[in-house]
Amino acid sequence: MTFFENTLKLIERAAEIVKLDKNVLNVLSKPQRIVEVNFPVKLDNGSIEIFTGYRVQHSDAAGPFKGGIRYHQDVSMDEVKALASLMTMKCAVVELPLGGAKGGITFDPSKYSKNELERITRAFVIMIEPLIGPDKDVPAPDVNTDEHVMAWIADEFSKLHEESVKGVVTGKPVMYGGSKGRFDATSRGGTFILHEVLGDGGRKPQDTTVAIQGYGNVGGNIANLLAAEGFKVVAVSDSHGGLYCPHGLDALATMECKVKEGSVTECGGSQYQPSQGDSCREVSNEELLELDCDVLILAALENQITADNADKIKSKLILEMANGPITAEADEILAKKNITIIPDILANAGGVTVSYFEMVQNKQDYYWEADEIEEKLKKIMVNAWKKVKATSEKYSTSYRLAAFIVALERLKEILILRGTV
Repeated sequence: MTFFENTLKLIERAAEIVKLDKNVLNVLSKPQRIVEVNFPVKLDNGSIEIFTGYRVQHSDAAGPFKGGIRYHQDVSMDEVKALASLMTMKCAVVELPLGGAKGGITFDPSKYSKNELERITRAFVIMIEPLIGPDKDVPAPDVNTDEHVMAWIADEFSKLHEESVKGVVTGKPVMYGGSKGRFDATSRGGTFILHEVLGDGGRKPQDTTVAIQGYGNVGGNIANLLAAEGFKVVAVSDSHGGLYCPHGLDALATMECKVKEGSVTECGGSQYQPSQGDSCREVSNEELLELDCDVLILAALENQITADNADKIKSKLILEMANGPITAEADEILAKKNITIIPDILANAGGVTVSYFEMVQNKQDYYWEADEIEEKLKKIMVNAWKKVKATSEKYSTSYRLAAFIVALERLKEILILRGTV
């Protein structure tokens, strides 16, 4: 089953529970627009390479299309279609007036210079320029893209339009129209949800061990936030492998080490983990998933827990900070093991929520302070959790299907109001 097929299956299962109008399901089962582009870029050595990029606009029922752009060698049309669909659902769960989209370019950015990355980005903008805009489709950072990439996109788009159009993307540098709090918004939103879930179960942070797969922007930030609140982060990993420190690792020192050494696998020594002695050891990404811990945070890529390894998962709570990290087959296995899953379309919605705040601030040309943004973000995330939890109890179903039900019911009302169905 492909990633997109997996996503459709979840939507269909949720629709079946609430007996959703088939016309609504049909409208939301296919993206509104699918674009594939191929474009040449001159590299530093003078050679020309052809790059393939995608932009999928799933639904603008609720508002302008919204979704990130990722740079990765495994980017495919199927992946981008699935992620665009999830963005539609995600925005609906947290009641944002936005639709869903996603984009990406198929290449390994680590193999290219900064100048080459800029040229690749600007060339891609030229190809998708007719599709995007502050009131049409607003991209944002995703895997292997950051505020610098967003600044290049905004700059190129502004040049093409011969006016300043900073609002064409979110996740920009604060000095160039970005929002305070956007850098760690996804992670902070996830911590708000985690606190609610654990609080409902009576568990305290200091009694909770956490393993995190993925130590980039999202994984690194959530590790720092949780460690600062007293959680015991015992394991982290990146694309090269993982580090397991049973007594708890120093999250900030580990991130600094990763930046310096290139991987968390190099960060187990006493200079980075002085309180651990010789207890830290290297683990694979697969081994990290199977560690005996209280909370497993998935912050890497999709399809990490499958039917092949789901039965080996020992954690009793999984927080999906990545998109689609658990397949539909694995989901059913984990449910039988009574493992609680906080789904991606709720858990990682903090990023798009603060992106929405950035859109509002760009339109007003008036910018909010960090504490105001954090307060607004917490209110939205907590309210969404309460709605998902209540829906789960109402229909006696998982939090994942409950989140999809919340999204589908909101989208149904919007489609009816617009006269689409």
